[in-house]
Amino acid sequence: MKLATLVTDETTRAAVGTDSGWKLLPHTDVAELLAAPDRQAAAESALDSAEEVVAADEARFASVVTAPRKIICCGLNYSDHILEMGRELPSHPTLFAKYSDALTGSNETISAAGSRAVDWEAELAVVVGAELSRADAGEAASAIAGYCVANDVSMRDWQKRTLQWFQGKNFTASTPLGPWLTTADEFGAEPSFTVEGWINDERVQHGDTATLVFPPAALLSYISSFTTLRPGDVVLTGTPGGVGQGMRPPRFAVDGDVLRTRIEGLGTLTNTITD
Repeated sequence: MKLATLVTDETTRAAVGTDSGWKLLPHTDVAELLAAPDRQAAAESALDSAEEVVAADEARFASVVTAPRKIICCGLNYSDHILEMGRELPSHPTLFAKYSDALTGSNETISAAGSRAVDWEAELAVVVGAELSRADAGEAASAIAGYCVANDVSMRDWQKRTLQWFQGKNFTASTPLGPWLTTADEFGAEPSFTVEGWINDERVQHGDTATLVFPPAALLSYISSFTTLRPGDVVLTGTPGGVGQGMRPPRFAVDGDVLRTRIEGLGTLTNTITD
């Protein structure tokens, strides 16, 4: 099942994907739907309704979840990316956080005002569907609501000002998440995904989540050991090799560049960089 958060005339609405388009749900976003005790019934009921359908080519996608309590990101999680950044394989995940207003939707522009080192980071995102606290890997896997595409667009000049990455990772509306959530029941217990990133028509990133040092369930388990995860929370799992910072010489996105982020089976994000 595909779930999305669509921008409507007045607000945002959760929606479920069908062959005829997106059927709107009485929830403001996917996170609110995931927190509802009858979420499965609500989505299935919408599939049987002919009301409030948005045609696929008319849908405007907001971030899949608009205001999650937590957005936790894992840096340096693909072995090839770790090596290109000149680091050793970690024994524990390298984590950092984002604010919810760093999120944006597909087809929205990303303002790079104030930065001259805008980098791309195509990523698999995991959305939590049940409360997790001190969960083992099996419990964590069962709590995954689904998967979507993200790009952890990073302002490297800001990121490198200090040892803390925070300021380079939290520019407002700089992290596209979507375009929709594909529920975990569409995949096997430990799915692997091909993650790809383009700058304009050039593919610059290509990786497989099977090579993650810390796969999704292990990440959620580790995170839940020190902070409680709840429905609608988001975990970004890291980026494969091919980021601009790792190139020799480094290369960064400029005004007018189009970022495309694709994960097979999950869709494609398209976002344009503006000064």
